Order: sequence, then C-alpha cells, then structure tokens
Amino acid sequence: MIASEPFTMKKANSKVKPKAKSKVKSILISQPKPESERSPYFDLASKFNVRMDFFPFIRVEGIHGKDFRKDKIVLTDYSAVIFNSRNAIDHFFRICEELRTRMQQDTKYFCISEAVALYLQKYILYRKRKVFYGNGTERELENLLLKHKDGERFLFPCSDVHKEGMCLFLEEKGFAFDKAVIYKTVSSDLSELKKLKYDIMVFFSPLGVKSLFENFPKFKQGNTKIAALGKATAKAVQDAGMKLNIEAPVPEAPSMATALENYLVTTGKK
Repeated sequence: MIASEPFTMKKANSKVKPKAKSKVKSILISQPKPESERSPYFDLASKFNVRMDFFPFIRVEGIHGKDFRKDKIVLTDYSAVIFNSRNAIDHFFRICEELRTRMQQDTKYFCISEAVALYLQKYILYRKRKVFYGNGTERELENLLLKHKDGERFLFPCSDVHKEGMCLFLEEKGFAFDKAVIYKTVSSDLSELKKLKYDIMVFFSPLGVKSLFENFPKFKQGNTKIAALGKATAKAVQDAGMKLNIEAPVPEAPSMATALENYLVTTGKK
C-alpha cells in the first residue's frame, strides 16, 4: 500500500487570511485520505499551515468463500440482511458471487444509515427491493428492526472484530438471526512510513494502536502527541504505555477534527 501524499497548500493571495500560529508542524492521520475536499482535516491543514499525512494503519481482508462454507450458513435461508457499513455490503455480495448465490427478490435489507442504504445500488435494483435505513445510530436501527421482527429470519454480516451491541440486542429481543463473519480487519504494512517523526499521531481504533506496535515494536513516543477517538482507543493507547494528549469525543470536542483544532489553537498561544 502506498502512503497518501501530504496535503499540499494552495498558493496564497492577498485575500487569504493570515495563517493561525501553532507549534505543531506535522500530523499523521491513521486513516485513508478523505475523498471529499470538504474534509475538516484539510481545513485544519490550511488554517494552521500544518502538514497533514494520511496512512491507514488497518485494512479489511475478505473471508474466502470456501472458508465461509465451513460455517454452514446458507444465504438464501434468510429473508432479511442487516448492514452496518459499506464494507459489509461489499463483502456480502462478494461472498454471494463466489458461492454463485442470488438472493431472493423479496429479501429485505436493513441499513444503519441512508448513505449505506444507497450504496446497495451498486449490487441490487434498489427500487425493486425492500430497503430500510436508520439515521446512523444503532438505537434507531434497533427500533426499525423491531417493527419487522415477526416472520423474518435475519443475517448480520460483519467483521471478525465488531461491537457486540447488535448481536446482544437481537438475542435479547428474541430475533431469529445468525451472525456471519465475512471479512476481517488486519494490520497494514507501515514500512513506507519509515521513521515516525510527527508532532501528532491520531488513532481511531484499538486495532490502529496494535498495528503501530506490530510494525514498530521499538516505537517510543518521545515528544509526539497522541490523539485517540473513543474510550476503547484511549484505553489501548494507555495500555500500550503511551501518554494520551488529545481525546475525542468530549464535551468541548465532539469530533476528532474539533479536538485537534482546540489543541492547535492552544499551542499557538504558548
């Protein structure tokens, strides 16, 4: 995997506002480079004149069809499928293709958000299928599923590493369902990063922290500031013996972009 190119600043002109001051010169985001130019990370790079590099510390790897067969799951036995990500959709239909299986025309699809639901158009005739979606939260998706519980048999395609909340909910409410692991999350090869000389490194999952030390067993934090999104990631950072400097979400920083901006503003005042 090739590292994303650092964010490049556009040439300034007389109408551009002066750059905000910050002692931070470089930030490593352990995720792929955003496809949209409207990403708040690009805004931060421009506003504070910071080099923002993107490199995914983890990657998704599909479970081969022959290995999936070992779970003895027959896809056409299910009248409804639950999707909580685009990855789940991609690998579900990849498995269908490998097993030469075509889902029934009346199969229902329940998606965590409208964006995920619309992604189904890549694989199905959207208008001719029954597609339902929530507002992006598990609670909303759960409420939606309860309305269609009776008479349906659900399949929940997921990664080998996933939140147990959905499965616990389905069990507690007595749904007829099965979980199907169709892809796994593994550490990326970070050898192209060579020396990790960044002022800030940002992590979004415990697996990202794990990947860091799998690739660089002798990594020392030194003067690098560590940012973490979510309590599980924060715990992984601390369990790895690193000091957590920036955390989100918190009341004053509901997103990682906001947390970074607050920190950059603070360092500019020192």
